[in-house]
Amino acid sequence: MTYTPASSRYDAMVYRRCGQSGLKLPAVSLGLWHNFGHDFPHQTKRKICQTAFDHGITHFDLANNYGPPPGSAEAAFGDILRQDFAGYRDELLISSKAGYNMWDGPYGEWGSRKYLIASCDQSLRRMGLDYVDIFYSHRFDPNTPLEETMGALDHIVRSGRALYVGISSYNSKRTQEAVAILKALGTPCLIHQPSYNMFNRWVETDGLLDSLDSLGMGSIAFTPLAQGLLTNKYLNGIPSDSRAMQEKSLDRGRIAEALVEALRGLNAIAEARGQTLAQMALAWVLREGRVTSALIGASKPEQVVDCAGAIQNLEFSEDELRRINAYATDRDLNLWAASSELA
Repeated sequence: MTYTPASSRYDAMVYRRCGQSGLKLPAVSLGLWHNFGHDFPHQTKRKICQTAFDHGITHFDLANNYGPPPGSAEAAFGDILRQDFAGYRDELLISSKAGYNMWDGPYGEWGSRKYLIASCDQSLRRMGLDYVDIFYSHRFDPNTPLEETMGALDHIVRSGRALYVGISSYNSKRTQEAVAILKALGTPCLIHQPSYNMFNRWVETDGLLDSLDSLGMGSIAFTPLAQGLLTNKYLNGIPSDSRAMQEKSLDRGRIAEALVEALRGLNAIAEARGQTLAQMALAWVLREGRVTSALIGASKPEQVVDCAGAIQNLEFSEDELRRINAYATDRDLNLWAASSELA
């Protein structure tokens, strides 16, 4: 059956200006880190993306190594672009990244000019695109001069491969350095993509959010639901179809009784707000407008619908924030601490 986007797709979603740029991002964006590899049915991938677009989610975020195997998520999304979104490219905001291991040999990861430009070219071929809207340095490379990494991003924009560039998981100090280099080159750093959620608040203690404010950059928080922890999924144990049980990227050993009790406490606050736990967790990340967009993942279309509903209540009272803070403490869930030089 031919897919036709919902005519009402822009009626409810909130769009926020990304830093001081002219670009707007939906408050909720869709990431294809999990569930878009060869281990997941293609028809479900299509339905997830269709549902997202029908609810005004125009931003689809990928990386070269998403799968499994690496590259397969971009290939799958390329098929979806041709099957379902042909003729809608100008309504979509598509991003990709490079930084983690992608191919064998010394040129298949980190932040060299050779790797970043080659990887961007590969990503474009897999998706069947002439350009991506945003291309990121996926992680800071301590062994490559930052001038080289940022120079590669500048070239990627000037050569027409991307419209904007960003960085991911850089700490506050490195972010300021990267932005200064790009500014001198004449290519502004549009956006930062850090991990951030109620159980992983390093962007606050590191001062990254303050730096982004002062630099005029936007931000998009990945893992805003702590890889599914901040949903109703774990309120009564570990379900068989969860990331924790499958041990994809969430250690089930971390889901102790104290964590479950915190989830139940947060869920009670969410219910009093008329929200699901996932909706409140997303609203919390988006509170006060400091984060431009929350980047969700999904294994079924219904999860996308639930998350999109977060925009119906983005305000918090001081009392709600105080009660949330009693549970929203660091749970050692930042798998990207080394990339941010925090480990």
